[in-house]
Amino acid sequence: MTAAFVAPEIAWAQLTPVLLVLGAGVIGVLVEAFAPQRVRRPVQLALSLAATAAAIVAVAALWSGVRETGGTVVLDGSIILDGPALVLQGMLALLGLVAFLVIADRTESGEDAFAPSASAVPGSDYEEVARRKGLEQTEVYPLVLFALGGMMIFPAAGDLLTLFVALEVLSLPLYLLSGMARRRRLLSQEASMKYFLLGAFASAFFLFGAALLYGFAGSVRLADIAVATTTVVGMDGLLLAGLVLVLVGLLFKVGAVPFHSWTPDVYQGAPTPITGFMAACTKLAAFGAMLRIVYVVLPPLEWDLMPLLLGVTVITMVVGTVVAIVQTDIKRMLAYSSIAHAGFILVGVVALTQSGISSVLFYLLAYGLATIGAFAIVSLVREVNAGPGGAVVAEATHLSQWSGLGQRHPVLAGAFTLFLLSFAGIPLTAGFAGKFAVFAAAIDGGLAWLVVVGVVASAAAVFFYVRLIVLMFFTDPIGTAGESTTVVRSEGLTTVAIGLGVLGTIALGVFPSPLLDVLADAAVFIP
Repeated sequence: MTAAFVAPEIAWAQLTPVLLVLGAGVIGVLVEAFAPQRVRRPVQLALSLAATAAAIVAVAALWSGVRETGGTVVLDGSIILDGPALVLQGMLALLGLVAFLVIADRTESGEDAFAPSASAVPGSDYEEVARRKGLEQTEVYPLVLFALGGMMIFPAAGDLLTLFVALEVLSLPLYLLSGMARRRRLLSQEASMKYFLLGAFASAFFLFGAALLYGFAGSVRLADIAVATTTVVGMDGLLLAGLVLVLVGLLFKVGAVPFHSWTPDVYQGAPTPITGFMAACTKLAAFGAMLRIVYVVLPPLEWDLMPLLLGVTVITMVVGTVVAIVQTDIKRMLAYSSIAHAGFILVGVVALTQSGISSVLFYLLAYGLATIGAFAIVSLVREVNAGPGGAVVAEATHLSQWSGLGQRHPVLAGAFTLFLLSFAGIPLTAGFAGKFAVFAAAIDGGLAWLVVVGVVASAAAVFFYVRLIVLMFFTDPIGTAGESTTVVRSEGLTTVAIGLGVLGTIALGVFPSPLLDVLADAAVFIP
């Protein structure tokens, strides 16, 4: 007798934010294939902004239901939409919308940040012909949408296979986008290759760890693995090795030491708008997935794996801060700054308290807004040749080129100063509220000594942020090799993104309590 087929029940409403973003990415591919070239950019931009805005609305619509029920298990546990997952999806959609404004912007000469033909050999005749014809790489938009969709699945994944698929979906577009810079093409392609090769190694570590955990628990679901940690006897080697390898894959994505070597090269070589998007959103998604694994699977193994995570946290804060001090390129300085911030966020992760979850979520939003804003400003500051015509060339990334910028462009330099002060954790900025929250969570978790290390590292980090502020406002402009520095005019989308970053940084710094209270209510994972 044949058993009757039972159709699976899928909670499509809970998947709406992800489906909107990934669906827009698919439509974007069709636009590239069938739309005339002249309309592709406006259509792609409108589609991308509409999809991210609709995802924010969808998250808001799902919020009350998640708060009442605690969350929903979707697709037989492959996706878990609980409070932290929904908050992270909303934050990713918001930061993705702001990042799209920077990605889409063009200078007054009509140039964007991307090469006219990414496949062309740098310096070749083909590349020059593509530049003269004004070709545009509008496939950037669906690539970013696919990456953003993978990021939104990543922190909501309830099993290791879904987590791995999401990891690849978010990573592969970023490998391509990192090599598409309009200028310094060789540096950009080198960054893309390094990111791809090292990312492949990290993915292999993650997959090997997932295989070991399946061998231990007989399941790839995080809830089943968590149960097995308290019931299975005599297989601790598989469990510990598997968790370590999975954590290595996640620590690579957040740029924690010693898995950070890709960060400065990729941040420097990638198109600056993509650097901002990657720095903010990838870190947010990866920390979201790490929170789920640490808080769902790790508690019974606290004494086994916590020393490892504590060691990574300390060296990440110290190495990121110390190496950032000696940097002379602003993008590399911000890259090592992001490494140090990964260490500060890890302080909240290893607290193993509910306040640790909410503080990490707050910190990620504060850091993301300031990061996208900071890299948006970097994309506008350019070198100008002193020769005939005064042609605008590459971005002015050497610190000496920022001398006197505050005297010539005080509003832009003032916004950049606000972001730097937020990175430094100065009071009345979002960065201060975020650091205070993660440090308070660590003290609640009995890690006062780790907070001392974090405070010392934060104090040392103030040096390289203040050094740049002094250069901008208290140092006269210095012309080198017949070049000067200017701020290019654009269509204004970057200015809007910077303004949103400024408003968010001030609002979260002055009034952090409402958001912290909301996050505290949502900071509960379901198995």
